[in-house]
Amino acid sequence: MFAVEIHPVRASDEVKALLATSELPTDDLDDPSIALYGVSEAGRLIGVVGVQLLGGTGLLRSLAVDPSARDRGLGGQLCERVLHEARVRGLTELWLLTTSAGDYFARRGFEVVPRDQTPSAVRSTAQFTSLCPASAVVMRRPL
Repeated sequence: MFAVEIHPVRASDEVKALLATSELPTDDLDDPSIALYGVSEAGRLIGVVGVQLLGGTGLLRSLAVDPSARDRGLGGQLCERVLHEARVRGLTELWLLTTSAGDYFARRGFEVVPRDQTPSAVRSTAQFTSLCPASAVVMRRPL
């Protein structure tokens, strides 16, 4: 693993293309409650992650690493950045929905939670109501 500079990014076409490569939704990325962070290499975005701010809680969004840059620890560093940002912003917990990365996030301290125990702030997001399938696993990590 190597240290990278993670910087704020906007919901650009480049961000959306990277998320599409990982089959992640992009429809609501212009929502002002979503803060995005990225990693670039040689002027090209190779990783992105976001957090949607929902009062005292947050929703981890859009963790993606370009296939050519995987297995270098970037995903873990991006995840740590979002956890740090969530703490700095005073959030008490971070939630996420996933269809394929449950084991990955479990290794980072997230636990599966029944959908009916998800807080209303998370249930009201586009991610929960329409962008992710009902089969997506809901996970939570206290901060």
